[in-house]
Amino acid sequence: MRVMRAESAGFCLGVSLALQRLEREQALSGERGGRLITLGPVIHNPLLMSHYTQSGVICDDAPHDLRPEDRVLIRAHGIPRDVEAALKESGVSIADATCPKVKKARSAIGKAHAAGGVLLLLGERDHPEVRGLLSYAGPSAQVFADLEELRSQPLDPETDYFLAAQTTQSRAIFNLAVDDTARRLRREVPALDTICDATSARQQEVSELCATVASMVVVGGFNSGNTKRLAETAAEAGVFAVHVERPSDFSQEDLRRIRSAGSPVGLSAGASTPVEQIDAVQNFLEQMDITRNFPEAPAPPAREGKKTVCKR
Repeated sequence: MRVMRAESAGFCLGVSLALQRLEREQALSGERGGRLITLGPVIHNPLLMSHYTQSGVICDDAPHDLRPEDRVLIRAHGIPRDVEAALKESGVSIADATCPKVKKARSAIGKAHAAGGVLLLLGERDHPEVRGLLSYAGPSAQVFADLEELRSQPLDPETDYFLAAQTTQSRAIFNLAVDDTARRLRREVPALDTICDATSARQQEVSELCATVASMVVVGGFNSGNTKRLAETAAEAGVFAVHVERPSDFSQEDLRRIRSAGSPVGLSAGASTPVEQIDAVQNFLEQMDITRNFPEAPAPPAREGKKTVCKR
C-alpha cells in the first residue's frame, strides 16, 4: 500500500517545549531529591506519557499530599487560575510547561473580560485547556462544542459578547460561529484569534490530502482533541478515516475498508504524536498488499479508553 504522509504530522512547538521541560525537570529531580508530579498528563498521548510514569514521574490530576520537596509541573494545556493560586500558596516548587499559544489565549480572554465582555467559547467543555481558559473569563462565560449547541443557547441583545476558541479548534467552524452570532445579534461581535496556526495548517493539509487519497489514517492519543478533529476533517471531506494510536488499534473492518478504498492512503498525526509512533503505523500500512489478505494487526495490550473512528 502506498502511503502519502502529511508534512506537518508530529509534534507542534508547544508539545516539543513541554516535553523538553519535562525531561529537564526529570533529570534535575534526581539531583535535588523529591518527587516530580504533573497535574494530569503533560500532553495528550497515553503511550508517550506511560514512558515517563514508568521512569518515575507521577501523573495526578489533583494531588492532595504534596510535600515541600516536591516539584509540580504544569501541563501544556495549562491549569485554572484557582488551582495555580492554591499551588503557590502551598509553597510547593512549580515548573510551568503551559503552551505559549494557550498563555496568549488566556491573556486575550482575560483582557476582554476585564473590559466588560462575556465570553462565548468554542471548545470541549471538559477539556483541561478549556477549564483553564474559562477561569480567565468569569462565571457568565458560555461554552459551545459546535454550531448546533451555540444556536441552542439564548443570547441577550443587551450583552457585550466576544468570541474565542480553544487553541486546537477548527477555524472554519469558528468563523461560521462568528457569522452566526452576528446575524442573531444583528451586530458585529468581537472575535479573538486564539486558534493555533499549527492546528489550522494541519487541518488544511489533511483537507488537501483527501483530494488525492482513497482513505485517511490519523495517529495520536485517543484523548487528544486536535487529533480527533483531524480525523473529523478527513471524514467531512468524504473519505473513510480512522483514528489509531498504534497498528494494533486497527479493527479488521478498518483494514477491510482501507483495502477496499485502494491506494494511496493518507497519513497524518496529532500535535502530540512522536515520530516513532507515526513511523510504526506507516510501516504497517506499507506492508499491506491490497491484492491479497492484509497483515494481521498484533493483539492490543489491555488499556483504558476507546478509539474514535470517524466515518462519513
